[in-house]
Amino acid sequence: MAHVSRRDFLRSSAAGVLALGSGGALEAFTPKRSATGMVTLGRSGVQVTRLAFGTGTFGGRVQHGLGQPEFTRLVRYAYDRGIRFFETADSYHGMPQMLAAALDGIPRDSYRLMTKYNTARKDNPQAAIDGFRKDLHSEYFDILLLHCVRSPAWPGELRRLEDAFSEAKSKKVILSHGASVHGLPALGAFPGTDWLDVAMIRMNHNGTRMDNFNTLDLDEPGIVPEVVEQTKKIHAQGAGVISMKLVGEGRFTRREDRQASLRFAMGLGCVDCVTIGFKNTAEIDEAIENLDLALNA
Repeated sequence: MAHVSRRDFLRSSAAGVLALGSGGALEAFTPKRSATGMVTLGRSGVQVTRLAFGTGTFGGRVQHGLGQPEFTRLVRYAYDRGIRFFETADSYHGMPQMLAAALDGIPRDSYRLMTKYNTARKDNPQAAIDGFRKDLHSEYFDILLLHCVRSPAWPGELRRLEDAFSEAKSKKVILSHGASVHGLPALGAFPGTDWLDVAMIRMNHNGTRMDNFNTLDLDEPGIVPEVVEQTKKIHAQGAGVISMKLVGEGRFTRREDRQASLRFAMGLGCVDCVTIGFKNTAEIDEAIENLDLALNA
């Protein structure tokens, strides 16, 4: 074998670097972002797949209507496709229990789990959280959210729950906490609320089922520029952002609209991951493909 001098080695290495910089070959060495790739949710430190499996379509009625065997098959299919983030809520019509059954036997450290706390509950929050753990067959949650905050004064009004969540976090019963929002009045209070590790915000390209100033009228189009402005502020302060309503709560019947929604959300630079509710495997396949395209547009 011919002897290669140190000078020749360095020269050939430099040439290789220049060749990579010229285009084509560089792409092979640059990892692409993917729907099933992991992303860190801001300062929470929690890593999730960019696509989450949601269980709350129309309050969970769609997923619940599948029945346990079919729902389990769907969850396992999503897991096999690489989705490692599953989310539910105590108000989703039996879905925490169905999700727990579907995930039974899968190593808990191989996926992330988020649930949400109905802020109208009047019972002891620590007891409620323990009930969630029992329902979901999990010793801990990666994320626990205050569900559906509406009031512009929510950070002060819900202090009792925030303190309970913080205590649970100190005991590692939950790893991060935050809130999901319904309405621009409440969203306006998200920036500057340091308690938020994670914010869950409705986002799509045309305002369908998004936030406006009338928190009880979702048929009124959301004010997209205002939602985006607030979301960018929230993300800039270090909170992780999860977006929902990416398919307009099922109203985007054309794939072009579903693709446009994901391109819009992922192009903002302030959305870390998205959650979509599924009712069949074809929807999972399409969502992964659409999100992959959006991430690498």
